[in-house]
Amino acid sequence: MVVELKKGGRGVILEKKPNQSLGRIVVNLNWNQNPQSPQKKGLLSSILGTSSQGIDLDLGCLIEMKNGTKGAIQALGGNFGSYENFPFVQLDKDDRTGSSTDGENIFINGNNLSEIKRILLYAFIYEGVPNWSQTDGIVTIKPSNGDNIVIKLDEHDNSKIMCALALLENVKDETFGIERVVKYFDGHQQMDRAFNWGLNWRPGRKD
Repeated sequence: MVVELKKGGRGVILEKKPNQSLGRIVVNLNWNQNPQSPQKKGLLSSILGTSSQGIDLDLGCLIEMKNGTKGAIQALGGNFGSYENFPFVQLDKDDRTGSSTDGENIFINGNNLSEIKRILLYAFIYEGVPNWSQTDGIVTIKPSNGDNIVIKLDEHDNSKIMCALALLENVKDETFGIERVVKYFDGHQQMDRAFNWGLNWRPGRKD
């Protein structure tokens, strides 16, 4: 089954089997990849009117650990994190065009849940004109057990480049509670302040 978190709805708690850890949690961001479709022109043709250039939509997250360490996992700045080692959160790749069939993924090591306080998932447009309404963006959180959780980017603010997607919070070192967010911001600093993360931000780029 699939559970969709909708605007105004309640959050969910990840299902956990007795005497077992959460295991691997996969967070997937995918968006419209078919610019040839007459019904959905997609990023490449709808936004820029070209078949060779499009929006670079990135998945990332802010993390806060139990020991007070805070940081950001994202392709911008080249901090892809680590799954097996601290901070036990890892971004798999940077899909710059949306051409990857499986989008971008963040892996969360639920075996080390007790070290993680909270995770804020976000997407941002690194290059291209902000046009969220054309992306058909969808976030799927895939736990080791239980139903997949889906969050659709069905609210849009095309004047902003950043979208906070969902907040995962540690619940008694046993599981994660997940709350749908889908709020748009001008950038990392504004989103950071809204969620009281307190990081120091500076301009960055991709290699």
